[in-house]
This record gives sequence, structure tokens and C-alpha cells, in this order.
Amino acid sequence: MPDQEVLRRIKESEAEADEIVAEAKAEADERVREARERAEEIREEARADAREMADERIETARDEIESEREELIAEGEAEREQLQSAADDRVDDVIEHTLELFREAVHAQT
Repeated sequence: MPDQEVLRRIKESEAEADEIVAEAKAEADERVREARERAEEIREEARADAREMADERIETARDEIESEREELIAEGEAEREQLQSAADDRVDDVIEHTLELFREAVHAQT
């Protein structure tokens, strides 16, 4: 094989190797770009999921607070009604006692 032929084949092999390296680099760059895009998509999905979960937790907390508020109001109203009933039951006794004190005061002055 003549030297010229060997040199030509070496140059062709080097050119093929350079082309293979360039293609591999381009493919690697593309995969890295795709991986970064996918990673960003995953981050965005995670952020959206986190926001949704936070919103659900807030809504659940609001519902619990509202339920507790309504329960406290109902308990307060029941207690107020009991106190009002107890006070109403004592009105006649208080009036009678006041009249008795008044009679005693009037009788003491005469």
C-alpha cells in the first residue's frame, strides 16, 4: 500500500472520528438541554402541587375554624339562655325580697 493511500485513510479515519465526536457532543448537549427542560417541568409541577396542597390545608383549617366558631357560639347561646332562665326564675324572689326590705325600712321609720 502506497504511503499516499495510508495517509489518505488516516485522514479519512480522523475525519470520521472528528465527526463521531462532534455528533456525540451534539447529542450529549441535546440530552443535557432536554434533561434541564424536564427538570424545570418537574420543579414547576412540584410548585403547583405544593400550592394546591397549601390551598387545601388552608381551606381545611378555615372549615375547622368555622366549625369551632359555630360550636362556641352555640355553647355561648345555650349558656346565655340558662343564665337568662335562672335570672327569670329569681325575679319574683328578688322582687319579694326588695319589697320586704322596703317594708322593714318603712316600718322602722314609723
